Amino acid sequence: MLFTLLLAFLPSRNGSDPVAVERALASVQSGSICADVRFIASDELEGRDTPSQGLRLAARYLRARLERLGFQPAGDDGFFDRYPLERSGLDLSSCKAWLVQGGKERELAFGQDYAFFGGGEHELEGPLVFVGAGREEHVAGLDLGGKWALVLDSGGGRDRQAWEERFRRIERVRAKGALGLVSAPDPSLPDEDRAERDRRLARSLEFASRPSLHAPGSEEEMGPQGVSLSLKSTLVKELLGASTPPALGTELRGLRLKERRKQRTPERLELENVAGLWPGSDPVLGRQVLILSAHYDHEGVQGGEIYNGADDNGSGTCALLAVAEALASYGPMRRSVLILWVSGEEKGLLGSEAWTKAPTLPAGLRPVCDVNIDMVGRNAADKLLITPTQALKEYNGLTRLAESLAPLEGFPKLGSCDDYWERSDHMNFAQNLGIPVAFLFSDVHEDYHKPTDDPDKIDCDKIRRVARLVVRMLDGLQADTLAL
Repeated sequence: MLFTLLLAFLPSRNGSDPVAVERALASVQSGSICADVRFIASDELEGRDTPSQGLRLAARYLRARLERLGFQPAGDDGFFDRYPLERSGLDLSSCKAWLVQGGKERELAFGQDYAFFGGGEHELEGPLVFVGAGREEHVAGLDLGGKWALVLDSGGGRDRQAWEERFRRIERVRAKGALGLVSAPDPSLPDEDRAERDRRLARSLEFASRPSLHAPGSEEEMGPQGVSLSLKSTLVKELLGASTPPALGTELRGLRLKERRKQRTPERLELENVAGLWPGSDPVLGRQVLILSAHYDHEGVQGGEIYNGADDNGSGTCALLAVAEALASYGPMRRSVLILWVSGEEKGLLGSEAWTKAPTLPAGLRPVCDVNIDMVGRNAADKLLITPTQALKEYNGLTRLAESLAPLEGFPKLGSCDDYWERSDHMNFAQNLGIPVAFLFSDVHEDYHKPTDDPDKIDCDKIRRVARLVVRMLDGLQADTLAL
């Protein structure tokens, strides 16, 4: 069901309670936020992976706080919204690749000679065809049906731009019918660059062994046209057989590549979102629910190192705790407020997807908007971003309200994070519930998705001011003119 939310605010901000909002704002304290961050991002929670014991402990901490503050449980099991996932992965012992020439097979060692990216269970074999750097002009006019597309990669390594270009290459060769994309370091790269790529290839065994999470029955099989492999740099000369690369579309000296992958039997899991309701006081407006969301999971333990995720998203998690404290000081608002911490964001927005497809609201209540908070504890003290902005058709009254109130909390002008419009949990609220959303975000930094994202680097006063901004937004959403 689609709802259209018209946010028109009278100059008097009818519905606001100035005394209550000042009382609520005063309750938001940096010291309390720092204490919460130190626990949520502590080593003892082991990075709050989805799923993990650390994630369960975090959920029970959040539940306890909601109970103490007087929130009503709003899950399907008390404060918990439980949802099923399946965990599946590859049987690496059965995953093999071979170079075939003249009827003779040479097995390639995973993590030494090659690594793979994307794709499900399959067994593929076909000739190797050279497609240069895999740019649009390089594959134009080529028929790659039943063949592997070999590209020489001279771009960046692991940054976002490099990954996006890899996805574009996969899509280009998919459109031409290729079995998959095979990339190898360009021989013209400096020795240290090729060596670093080979080191990353050697570390791929750890990543490939990680299982994937998905909703039951929804695992996407990328199939033969979504497969991508990386080859060790020393194999390039063997494949090309000359110092000068061949012409585009050339099949490589009768070489064929065969690759096989096998899946393990899926494992059924149960995960938790945490949901607490602050009921509205108005008999009519109280049926409308303003949702505040943040994901409380992170990356867990990798390579023996704990990824504590103090900013991502300990900051957003603890900002919502501060807002919950503020609501207890404010008292009932005219409209209801749902505070929702979701799991599985780092695995593909899974928790918010589950909740928005089966909302756990009491009968008679309906969601009208969502404010989502993620990574608001780092970077410049006055830097805060939002999406959707005016550049997107989804620009709405929530963004306008945030823009008008942000200067009161030391954010003179909200920047744009429209590049993240589809990358956090607000997207599921927009797509699955059809309600207006706003996403508050302070951008990535050098510790993003690294084990160095620790509590001692968090600007707790910045989180305090973000939480206060959200409280002001909630107060501003109490007007009679908030019409559906």
